[in-house]
Amino acid sequence: MFGLRGKGVHYLGTVLVFILSFYTGTAGSVAEGKEILMVGHFSEGVDGKGVPVGWSLKNPGSNSKVAIEGENGNYFLHMLSVNDYFGLGKKVSFDIRKYPYFSWRWKASKLPEGGDIRKRETDEQAGQIYVVFPKFPKTLNTRSVGYIWDSQAPVGFSGTSTVYSKMKYIVLQSGATKLNQWISEVRDVYEDYKKLFQEEPPTLGGVVLYINTQHTKSSAEIFYADIFFSSSLPESPGSYGDRIMSFLAPKGVSVRSPVKTSGPSSVPQKGELN
Repeated sequence: MFGLRGKGVHYLGTVLVFILSFYTGTAGSVAEGKEILMVGHFSEGVDGKGVPVGWSLKNPGSNSKVAIEGENGNYFLHMLSVNDYFGLGKKVSFDIRKYPYFSWRWKASKLPEGGDIRKRETDEQAGQIYVVFPKFPKTLNTRSVGYIWDSQAPVGFSGTSTVYSKMKYIVLQSGATKLNQWISEVRDVYEDYKKLFQEEPPTLGGVVLYINTQHTKSSAEIFYADIFFSSSLPESPGSYGDRIMSFLAPKGVSVRSPVKTSGPSSVPQKGELN
């Protein structure tokens, strides 16, 4: 497959195959004209199979876990991997130029022991969020920009997957210093894509959340909340949280600010690639 053998094929059986198989169909378009496009607020709960509503899941192992949990009226996704790999994907389709800013909150509580994205044999992370850009033929040309919480690679490190040249990534968080803290992130995906691929992006096809620990035979745990795209750069994660809640609430219903996150945000200046 893709001219790779051995460990490469095993790795391709995880995140890449999940992305390619998930996006071989047509992504559903989203209604534009809003200031933000919500991808994962997680307030809708799960379906009859325990999968978050609107998402597709590659089933985790028996010792692993995916669930939606809540605290003080705030909902978040909980992912636990124990010596395995799995992902959640959501199809959306729009022009990234219109909604270039990608925001989310995440909190890692455990990282894979010895994980390092720079080496194929240890390429596994607790936090992996991929923005996917299908391009014909999709099984050969689909691009993705990944934002990573790695165990060892330094913050700001960017590179190419060791097994697939069209999967690029940027390390936003590294190591255990900020474990058990909610971190707010904002990225200009349009600018990140152009810098990583040196081309204009095709239509966005969706978002994938992935976690894996099968190489180091360890475990990892992470939480996600408030995943969305926006047409303008948020002034700050806290103040923009009010605008998220206002967007979601029915007209005439007052809303309160979500629980404040601890830890800094990575809000880039326009055109900046950290």
